[in-house]
Amino acid sequence: MKNFSRYRRTNRLSMALVCSTFFFLLLFVSSAFGETAKPALTDHEKLQWGERMYREGLLPSGEPVQAFVKGDLPVPGTSFTCVSCHLRSGLGSIEGGVVTPPTNGDNLFKPLLATYKHLTQKFFPLPPIRPAYTDATLAEAIRSGVVPGGHKLNDVMPRYLIDDADMSILEFYLKSLSAKVSPGVSDTNISFATVIAEDVRPEDRDAMLSVLDNFVAIKNTQVSAFKTQRGARSRLMAENMLASREFAMRTFSLSRWVLKGPPETWRAQLEEYNRKEPVFALLGGITNGDWRPIHQFSEENHIPSLFPITDFPVVSAADWYTLYFSKGYYQEGEAAARYLNANDGAVAGRPIIQVVRASREGQALSAGFLETWHDLGHQAPLTVTLKAGETISNDFLKKLSDREKPAAILLWGGSDMLPALDALAGDRHRPGIVFVSSSYLGMDIWALHEQIREFTYITYPFTFAQNGASPSTNGTIVQSDQQKTIYLKDLAVKTRPQKIASLSLSLTQILAMALMEMRGNYYRDNFLDVIGMVPDQNFTLYERLSFGPGQRYASKGCYIVQLLPGPVPELVKKSAWVIH
Repeated sequence: MKNFSRYRRTNRLSMALVCSTFFFLLLFVSSAFGETAKPALTDHEKLQWGERMYREGLLPSGEPVQAFVKGDLPVPGTSFTCVSCHLRSGLGSIEGGVVTPPTNGDNLFKPLLATYKHLTQKFFPLPPIRPAYTDATLAEAIRSGVVPGGHKLNDVMPRYLIDDADMSILEFYLKSLSAKVSPGVSDTNISFATVIAEDVRPEDRDAMLSVLDNFVAIKNTQVSAFKTQRGARSRLMAENMLASREFAMRTFSLSRWVLKGPPETWRAQLEEYNRKEPVFALLGGITNGDWRPIHQFSEENHIPSLFPITDFPVVSAADWYTLYFSKGYYQEGEAAARYLNANDGAVAGRPIIQVVRASREGQALSAGFLETWHDLGHQAPLTVTLKAGETISNDFLKKLSDREKPAAILLWGGSDMLPALDALAGDRHRPGIVFVSSSYLGMDIWALHEQIREFTYITYPFTFAQNGASPSTNGTIVQSDQQKTIYLKDLAVKTRPQKIASLSLSLTQILAMALMEMRGNYYRDNFLDVIGMVPDQNFTLYERLSFGPGQRYASKGCYIVQLLPGPVPELVKKSAWVIH
């Protein structure tokens, strides 16, 4: 019996040993072949992950790329992304005297000989001449900063710790980057379109189209003249003088994409237009309402949209493909928030009140103030919304002010709100500051009664001295009775076409600069990269347009102004152009 028990125990041990051996064998086989068992990444997935590494500094694992600068200082790759210097197109940049060379495959895998033929050592320290990269030498350059031929990259270039698997994904993406000329471009022509909603007034539409059409006609007439025997000499002169020979002999075409019906149907119409006649970019464009449907179409189809005529742009910190003149009404609300924040003593912890007309203009002004005020660390203001047709009485505003004792009241509405301000003039609880919008009021800002000018502040997002009105030494604009009727002419409804024509002219000037600077690299992302490097511009409507990589709103400022007392209106600045 003892022998049998011993046999049974031995048998159980043997079986356990066999089972455990089989189990560990399975683990070994699983670990040995687990990598090959994983499905290979598709080309689409490689492009997605490679783009994320290039633009965001994140590995496929979701972890930041590890990098070193100046030899041994560790930094996260998210702080030193490839896109920040080499730009979205991968065609590089020039900043602070440092030339950042192209990182797209078409340039990387060719010798660096003539890529920078338009630059000279006199102005910029050029990258060293090198042979074409291979996958192995490119990986070495990214990791150690040593390029083929033995030269070392500038110390501003981080050294990235990327393993072989992730490096192959990044290199796959770089080979696809700016590899094909964008749609709408041929050897002889660049195609553009402008988007027009059918309910836009004919005079507004024509004000924009006349400028754009004239720009295209002049360019095409010039190219036509260059093709004649008589014009051949002029063509050669133009090719030698212009920054881009490729620009000199290309014609332009401009299609009209007319949107009909309600905005919810516009996307399908835009997709059909784009299917039938792909274009390189959208120029200008005009609607009476929200630009959002066109914005989203451009974003998802990667089509640049340059300076649409709209007071209601999409305000986004992340979107890329639409470049606006400004944030519109939103920007005025934003400026009011920044002005109050910069004057802490005027607020001193007291509440803020917004009275908002339930209109697109009022809602945009309110959104600009609310979001900026919140971002600056303040509590939300008390907001009173007025529906269509609803008025604000003198008694209501006075009682509201007496009860809340606010530091400031923001009246985001039209001239119908102004009479209520008179009740505050003699109120001991009135706020020290009341804000109104010059865009919303237009010419009615001159209707502000003298007794309320002391505490009424005006958001003013346009250039300060217009139409022959010169500032005095203290920054005051003095207007005669005759001048005041034309001072804000660009804001008046009856002269809206003049404003549209002025904006359209600014667009064509920036467009011409960008196309010449592209030097034949007609990639959509490069188009926006190049515009981001355009120097500040001064035009008639805005104080200045300033640009930078990834910046989507060119006019970034807004004055806060007041009307001074006296029978002859005097407008004075209470802030600088850009309010921080």
